Amino acid sequence: MELLDQARAHVDSGAFFAELARLVAYPTVSDAPEGRAAIQAYLGEVLTPALTGLGCEVTQHANSDPAGGPFLVGVRTEGEGLPTLLCYGHADVVGEAGQWRDGLDPWTLTADGDRWYGRGTADNKGQHLINLTALRLLLEARGALGFNLKFLFETGEEIGSPGLTEFAAQHKELLKADVLVASDGPRLDAATPTLFLGARGGIRLTLDADLRPDASHSGNWGGILRNPATTLAAAIASLVDGHGRVQVPELLPPELPDNVRAALADVVIDAADEGWGDQTLTPAERLYGWNTLEVLALGAGDPARPVNAIPGRARAVLQLRYVAGTDVDCVAPAIRKHLDERGFPMVGVQADATFLASRTPVDDPWVSWAKSTLDAVADNPVVLLPNFGGGLPNHVFTDVLGLATLWLPHSYPGCLQHAPDEHLLAPVAREGLVLATALFDAFSSAPPTPRR
Repeated sequence: MELLDQARAHVDSGAFFAELARLVAYPTVSDAPEGRAAIQAYLGEVLTPALTGLGCEVTQHANSDPAGGPFLVGVRTEGEGLPTLLCYGHADVVGEAGQWRDGLDPWTLTADGDRWYGRGTADNKGQHLINLTALRLLLEARGALGFNLKFLFETGEEIGSPGLTEFAAQHKELLKADVLVASDGPRLDAATPTLFLGARGGIRLTLDADLRPDASHSGNWGGILRNPATTLAAAIASLVDGHGRVQVPELLPPELPDNVRAALADVVIDAADEGWGDQTLTPAERLYGWNTLEVLALGAGDPARPVNAIPGRARAVLQLRYVAGTDVDCVAPAIRKHLDERGFPMVGVQADATFLASRTPVDDPWVSWAKSTLDAVADNPVVLLPNFGGGLPNHVFTDVLGLATLWLPHSYPGCLQHAPDEHLLAPVAREGLVLATALFDAFSSAPPTPRR
């Protein structure tokens, strides 16, 4: 198709690289005061012109949560009888947590072969630029989109999307649409175009064995004083064993649905460690269809300079990554009951939900429509994932706005999106622009269902 050739040419010509370089130059770190100023500039100088160029009426909205930043919404209405597409992206990036390699600067886009280095190239500036560009190419080629468009940008995704749920609930009419198409997160791998339908959720669990205010000499007190580190290690091992298998049934989903199992049947994960996790499940099922309990931090005493003393306190932070269908309300009570029954009443438990799990049903008509559309133009067959392993505010769109959600990622697992040397792969960007352009073009001509 001529339109798809134009998409390829846009990347091959260097035009997309030049546009991305401008976006990367804004240090839009959402957890820093100077980053907040850069975010405001990014909204006004980059995103607002991009949306008005698509014929959108653009409005900026304050966040009811003081921890979060503003929201930007663009709306293009072509006709009341036309379907409405909602797109989403986030303007913020993570802060710098380490040293980039020589010759690289996080705020300067640098090409090294097929790798385009810069903060936000993969998460999320490169991804939302691909979608904005695809919409622009379609509009320039057709003179009209053939559908109504709404584009929502938030500015605090990297700090947990504060206020996004409330904003969506308060502005349902403004954000009313037929389907969400968005891009974030990675593909299955660099060579495999991917469509995923949601995200796992996360619950942060703090376990605290705070037994006494001071350390006690291990010779004078060893054998008669309870050691909080030993206690905490045993408590954790009772929750998840040394091979990563969750030992508390209440921390797992009730089942692996047949349609989820079928969707994952041909998904191959090459990086799985042998013998880790529930061996009755495939690696793909463990990663995309099941729950995992991970230890994120564990500490007692000073490992760098140990002394001959029993520490007075030991603490650990764990995370339950969970899929839709898990009864999250029972997690903390189940852990408390489990530890008490095993003789660990002295271990405190605090649970904090950090993000919610959600996914669009695999058999939703929008899913088969999107996959068949993408398969027709992709270099390789498109892999369908019920959800990806990480966290995204997908629940805002499924649970609050009642939409089917289609995530078309334009990155890959090795992009280092939260680490030094973040990069976007040029071949993935090129194919991503083709896929997004094809999907938006198909939406104008043959969407599968009327507005819900």
